[in-house]
Amino acid sequence: MHYQNVSPARFLSRPNRFVALVEADGETLRVHVKNTGRCAELLVPGATVYLEKSQNPARKTPCDLIAVEKGDLLINMDSAAPNQVVKEWLLAGGLGPLDLVKPEYKLGDSRFDFHALRGEEKILMEVKGCTLEEDGLARFPDAPTLRGLKHVRELTALAGQGWKCYVMLVLQMKGPKRFAPNWATHPAFGQALREARQAGVEILAYDCQVTPDSLAIDAPVPVDLAPPAL
Repeated sequence: MHYQNVSPARFLSRPNRFVALVEADGETLRVHVKNTGRCAELLVPGATVYLEKSQNPARKTPCDLIAVEKGDLLINMDSAAPNQVVKEWLLAGGLGPLDLVKPEYKLGDSRFDFHALRGEEKILMEVKGCTLEEDGLARFPDAPTLRGLKHVRELTALAGQGWKCYVMLVLQMKGPKRFAPNWATHPAFGQALREARQAGVEILAYDCQVTPDSLAIDAPVPVDLAPPAL
């Protein structure tokens, strides 16, 4: 996926989940943050961030904050981007040839990110974007996620009903050596992933090629679901 009219800025502060103050060309701007997660390790004063100019000139926030530099890493922070790049990846054959790819699939009282068909095989996939990295380890979530927990448990149940189910962790950066659940922040999510794998759900993690104005799924990353030793 590609962004338009991207430019760098310097992060100043984040008054709330949706808004950041940045300095660009000597001017302080109030911009929209396209990620409501904590992201405290990314949005630190002085960090270089990247902004996409809004196409709506009447909008109160003229730009969206879409990426940030963390040391040598460039991390995409757009929470809508993982679903978009997974859709592109699926259509390009990431899971092999598919007869159908349908986003936002409603099943009963639930809505899943993707439904696909391969002959008679029925596929469901939930996508989670990961921006948290420490010493080569990518982790999710950075804050407790009851919604994510619900999705994983639903896929676990559906895997026993004939569906081929996937959880796809999109690491919005290039270079992590492995992925693991964030046991310290939300141990129930890590346990749910373990139970899902045991039930036949495939847990995938892929890193991305990231530039200030683009994001694309790149290479698989090992998934480590072992809980930390006590």
